[in-house]
Amino acid sequence: MRFEVYCDESRPDLLCSRRPTARYMVIGGLWLPAEERVRMKNDIHALRDKHHIGGEFKWQKVSPSKLEFYRDLADWFAAMGDNLRFRCIAVEHDKLDLLRFHNDDQELGFYKFYYQMLHHWILDFNEYAVFCDFKSNRVRTRLRELARCLANANLTSDIVNVQAVRSSESVLMQAADVLTGIAAGRLNNNLRAGSAKWGLATHLEQALGRPIRATYRSEQKFNVFVIDLAGGW
Repeated sequence: MRFEVYCDESRPDLLCSRRPTARYMVIGGLWLPAEERVRMKNDIHALRDKHHIGGEFKWQKVSPSKLEFYRDLADWFAAMGDNLRFRCIAVEHDKLDLLRFHNDDQELGFYKFYYQMLHHWILDFNEYAVFCDFKSNRVRTRLRELARCLANANLTSDIVNVQAVRSSESVLMQAADVLTGIAAGRLNNNLRAGSAKWGLATHLEQALGRPIRATYRSEQKFNVFVIDLAGGW
């Protein structure tokens, strides 16, 4: 089968921050069969039309006036079942050693964690196209190297491409941003009770039937990988 993965991140600044204001950096990916892309995009556009949402939607734009749209988006994600899955990796700032393990290179470390988020859900005999939120990299070949590493580690799968896409141009990327933001908000425990973002996170948990927190590796719908930087799962 052919699959597509739409990725985004929350708090990448934590990789080098000397005064962190959160505990975890989170990188998330929304996974779907390529044949479902058009239908799912149309579903999201229909929700936008229903709630009169213009322009880009994302976690940072969650507000009381737009909460019903985001709740419907969460319900839609839950209702898609195994056709639409989310996986994220959470990296704890205080346990990160850039100098020892990443050549004191924040950007290198970031893409190593990107690799970890993707690699463990790539299965044999499938094709994968990965779309990353556009960002300016110091080393221009980062995405090419990420694709090469994924291909070398998954010889019976086909990594078709790993490319940057501006989130404003992809509603699936925007949906990935929202889910990544919810995961980061819960893991960092920084959602104010009663706020719109807290309400959205709570609503998604109700739709999923469980709280958002670290999961077992076998979790298929909303997988949260809190990486043990000392080794292990």
